[in-house]
Amino acid sequence: MTPEFLSKAQAIERNLSTVIRGKAESLRLVVISMIAGGHTLLEDVPGTGKTTLAKSLARSIDGIFRRIQFTPDLLPADITGSSFYNPREGVFEYREGPVFANVVLADEINRTSPRTQSALLEVMSENQITIDGKRRDLPQPFFVIATQNPSDFHGTYPLPEAQLDRFMIRVTMGYPEPDEELEILYSQNDHHPFDDLGPVASCVDVLRLQDAIKSVRMDRSVAEYILRLVQATRTDTRLRLSVSPRGSLALYRTAQARAALSGRTYVLPEDVRAMAAPVLAHRILLDTKSRYTGVTPEHVVQEIIHMTPVPR
Repeated sequence: MTPEFLSKAQAIERNLSTVIRGKAESLRLVVISMIAGGHTLLEDVPGTGKTTLAKSLARSIDGIFRRIQFTPDLLPADITGSSFYNPREGVFEYREGPVFANVVLADEINRTSPRTQSALLEVMSENQITIDGKRRDLPQPFFVIATQNPSDFHGTYPLPEAQLDRFMIRVTMGYPEPDEELEILYSQNDHHPFDDLGPVASCVDVLRLQDAIKSVRMDRSVAEYILRLVQATRTDTRLRLSVSPRGSLALYRTAQARAALSGRTYVLPEDVRAMAAPVLAHRILLDTKSRYTGVTPEHVVQEIIHMTPVPR
């Protein structure tokens, strides 16, 4: 990655931090997901800045932003768009849905029906829509940030494991520390910091970043380390569902992106270790016994990281 591209990626990260305070690691994960060509699942309680983060990211790259508020009565056509009859012209015309944007916020995705959830996940996978037999490509870059309330909230439809696997990274924002929350209060005393936010990159820059990280070198020993971590999930008796090859590729690509953001042209094992939990934890499913004993997917991934020898 050239210094120019590196500066663009770091500028996006810094720009987000002027609006979202005290969440440097979460912001980095979102930027990594975007430049790695994936999509992000933000899981947390309401009011922790998930929507503001998505809007700030779109403005930082000077991209088109659309928000979809997922509700139980939302239909697939409300996402993808639909054809309607124009009586004046006597023809059917296509009206684009809100997915035709660079950054799409799928707000509270687990509050809508599985059928509508699947419509968005299909778009995320294909980067295109087919309506009435005609293919329509989405704007590039195309990045989805889906927010999800905890599954024990009223009126939620948990995402199936196959759909969770479509998200490259899962990020939890969490509540800010008291001193950080105090800074948030004062920063919004007369106006919101988002109002002063301007673009620091372009959509073309993001596409170049996505292409540039593919040249970040990964030694064979580090790639084999990724596979050992993944294989360990497939032999863990506590898991009903282990990491798929899509998960292996996601860990590979995000490790490259993290190395690039750190100013390196090569991947270190620490890049893999840092990305393992955000990339792998939401892809595994615990058995019933493990869930009731208080074990979490993140705990299992951290155990695997600790037990797997690191290449030197």
